Amino acid sequence: MTKFNEEVLSRRTFAIISHPDAGKTTLTEKLLLFGGAIRDAGTVKGKKTGKFATSDWMEIEKQRGISVTSSVMQFDYDGFRVNILDTPGHQDFSEDTYRTLTAVDSAVMIIDSAKGIEEQTLKLFKVCRMRGIPIFTFINKLDREGRTPLELLAELEEVLGIESYPMNWPIGMGKEFLGIYDRHHNRIEQFRVEEEQKFVSLNEDGEIDGVHPLKDSPLYEQTLEEIMLLNEAGNSFSAERVSDGELIPVFFGSALTNFGVQTFLESYLEFAPVPQARNSTTGKIDPLSTDFSGFIFKIQANMNPAHRDRIAFLRICSGKFERGMTVTLSRTGKPIKLAQSTQFMADDRSTVNEAVAGDIIGLYDPGTYQIGDTIVTGKDQFEYERLPQFTPELFVRVTAKNVMKQKHFHKGIQQLVQEGAIQLFKTVKTEEYLLGAVGQLQFEVFEHRMRNEYNVEVNMERVGSKIARWIENEDINENLSNSRSLLVHDRYDKKAFLFENGFALRWFQEKNPEIKLYNPMDRSE
Repeated sequence: MTKFNEEVLSRRTFAIISHPDAGKTTLTEKLLLFGGAIRDAGTVKGKKTGKFATSDWMEIEKQRGISVTSSVMQFDYDGFRVNILDTPGHQDFSEDTYRTLTAVDSAVMIIDSAKGIEEQTLKLFKVCRMRGIPIFTFINKLDREGRTPLELLAELEEVLGIESYPMNWPIGMGKEFLGIYDRHHNRIEQFRVEEEQKFVSLNEDGEIDGVHPLKDSPLYEQTLEEIMLLNEAGNSFSAERVSDGELIPVFFGSALTNFGVQTFLESYLEFAPVPQARNSTTGKIDPLSTDFSGFIFKIQANMNPAHRDRIAFLRICSGKFERGMTVTLSRTGKPIKLAQSTQFMADDRSTVNEAVAGDIIGLYDPGTYQIGDTIVTGKDQFEYERLPQFTPELFVRVTAKNVMKQKHFHKGIQQLVQEGAIQLFKTVKTEEYLLGAVGQLQFEVFEHRMRNEYNVEVNMERVGSKIARWIENEDINENLSNSRSLLVHDRYDKKAFLFENGFALRWFQEKNPEIKLYNPMDRSE
């Protein structure tokens, strides 16, 4: 096998998905600890200590204790190169998360043992299923009182409609949490004991031989009974079904106390898929192909506020990236030299000279790229599948408070809109700026970033919820625009109507059957 093939096959690229507060960023931190990428993990809630999570780099994330952008982190572990994409948990940022899920080969779903499957987790799970992404589940916070493992497992299968296989099983919970029974490695991992006592080997029958303090606990006997039940009535393990997304391996642990995380990481690396072939306009592209290609799934402004920079995040899908190489941007057919490129540890960046299929790198973006762009080398020009574009539902009218700051205002809007979390519209008749978003929090983040990154205070006047529909045939009578059916241009100069409600939309369609309207979400798949 060539060195290139070995490199590609050692890549594991996954996103961590969960409901807010389930422990997503904490788990990410602990995984980075094992990879030697950080020496001291900070928790999201660590405001009193002044320590903040490495993967939450934006100021507003530190203030609120939430992740609102998708961070990318890379580390090496046991011969593997791991790329983690830590996604926003907050539902107002689901668009960023949906796009991030197009750039990974598997997903890790974190569930709070006290709360079970929550709304946002379910939504993201459905996206993974739709895209055929294999999922691994980490049931977190076992060191606190929660629901019984059997109840959690039953809910997982019932709500998600997929079979599961517990790779390990908790012995007790909360104050009585003693550790996990590791079915995969046939051992018990003890909680809060000295390192040399941590692992207890089991015999062929899955029990502890000889005398051991654990055997004195009724929880040990209870666990053996539950394991017997799982062995007899539970699903059998199949690596093939895991990689096909038909079986979810389940792990129990506590990210905060770093318990069960290493066991999870090692089992994940054993069964997680290598970089996968991706659909394009010319068919599936093999990651082991020597022709370099990839797509932009995210654009982030001001990762370094001092330099007003903008970074385009690229998933490499085939071949090898070498700094300074010339590629073709498929959308325009123009050549681009990739001179400035970075790899990430949240906001800590280092120049990357080489990377291969499966890796995520950042390209300095002088305004060249759009989300969804494909870049390629070789004779064949093609494009990867379109990324989902959400239809905004909430709208605000935005102006600069200080008219002397118009230049900064326009620059800030243009850069932040390119990230894709908010969409920009201009009214056709009055040329007022409207912002559209999926959730209210996006407007708050926009206002915060305009103030802190561009030194511009903005007025935001609520326009309310609207139904946005784009116009197929561009030639339109501008007099059709009114308060109930507002005609606007989007940032690409395409025309759209913002309808007051479903009734206004239906009434317009009945009165103007010759005007063909569409929703971009229907065209994303």
